[in-house]
Amino acid sequence: MKKNQFVQLLLALSLLLLLLTACITSKKSNPHLHQEIGQQADEIFDKLVNIRRDLHQYPELAGLEKRTSEIIADYLSNLGLEVKTGIAGYGVVGILKGGKEGKNIAWRADMDAVRSWIPEKGAFKSKIRGAQHSCGHDIHIAIGLGIAEVLSQNKASINGTVYFIFQPEEETFLGAKNMASSDLFPAMTIDEIYTLHVTALPLGQLMVKANELYAYQKRIKFTFDSQFSEDDAKALYDTIRKEMLRKEEGGNPWEVQKAFDSNIGIHQPNTIFKDYCFLQERAIIKADSHQLIVVAELYETNESNVSKLLPKIKRIINQSAFKDAFIDASYIMENPTVMNHPQLTNDASNVLNTIYGEGTVVPSYGQIPYFNDDFIYFQQQVPGVYFLLGGSNLEKGIFAMNHAPNFRVDETCIKIGIQSFSSLIFERTNRE
Repeated sequence: MKKNQFVQLLLALSLLLLLLTACITSKKSNPHLHQEIGQQADEIFDKLVNIRRDLHQYPELAGLEKRTSEIIADYLSNLGLEVKTGIAGYGVVGILKGGKEGKNIAWRADMDAVRSWIPEKGAFKSKIRGAQHSCGHDIHIAIGLGIAEVLSQNKASINGTVYFIFQPEEETFLGAKNMASSDLFPAMTIDEIYTLHVTALPLGQLMVKANELYAYQKRIKFTFDSQFSEDDAKALYDTIRKEMLRKEEGGNPWEVQKAFDSNIGIHQPNTIFKDYCFLQERAIIKADSHQLIVVAELYETNESNVSKLLPKIKRIINQSAFKDAFIDASYIMENPTVMNHPQLTNDASNVLNTIYGEGTVVPSYGQIPYFNDDFIYFQQQVPGVYFLLGGSNLEKGIFAMNHAPNFRVDETCIKIGIQSFSSLIFERTNRE
């Protein structure tokens, strides 16, 4: 074969390969089906709002989610799903088997409430003293149940199995780790796993970021001898904080409410939340007759810097006037951070943008401080994507800033979440 003929053959084969790849990766979604999914989400919306409000009135703290798990298990059983209960405490798993063999895809919703005594407003405020759903997990449950119902109505068209994981103890960072370590999780042989968290984005806006979604969070304990005074501790802590600080121009990354600001928020390429390191403004200082303890939390966006943080802090202290009083510094908490699978993040975003229009999913360019999620323990075993879902409606005075005293959610986001992620899971189960 002559050289030019060989080159032409290679070009022809390359073109054929590109065409085959395009055919596989651009498999068309079914617009009629997704319209039906939207209608089905509309039909069950009021029912799920009532469930959400009931859960909101009777929140259960981490490890105590008995009533919540019973409501979930009953709902899933009534859909005809196989239901497993008592997983890692009060965890519930609903199993929906499609009409044909295919992928195993999981959806996770967390269940627990947070400890809070801040007075709530509204007709369905918490009736349980010291517990509130001020992080939105009641919304997550309603969306998870809704997705299960919509997909169960379309199970004949699903290739594969969908697992609905309702997880306890997210707030303590124990639930996902315990469920992922259970005998059931590896037996499910999950190919992909998804979740969402409602937050202060505009109503219905979906946002995602490949790799780290949140900043790395470390809780540090500094130990000094009893001769070290609280005033000295405050002065030294201010020095450490100033020397550790790294931030973008135009704002302070510890002002987390600005993460959703229209000019410098995480949806802007020039966000102030994309490259920073800071210690919280005020440390906790405790003293007794033997020693003085300082506890503070540190946030860092760059993984390559994480291993250098503690040695740098120790150097700062040992070069200060207080070095003789210093005993030790160590991490007392360093949870891993949510880590979205890059290719799956891209693929899932493309599916949603194709079905519901460009801009349905927008990218995050930064990493939010203070927040984190134990969903990472599932992601460490299975490729997974964690989305943010907007629950704010400023025209109605609703600002869905998690854990804030005025946390409220526009419940319309329940319907949007059900429709969007029912479509996503359906498409992912029917793609190679």
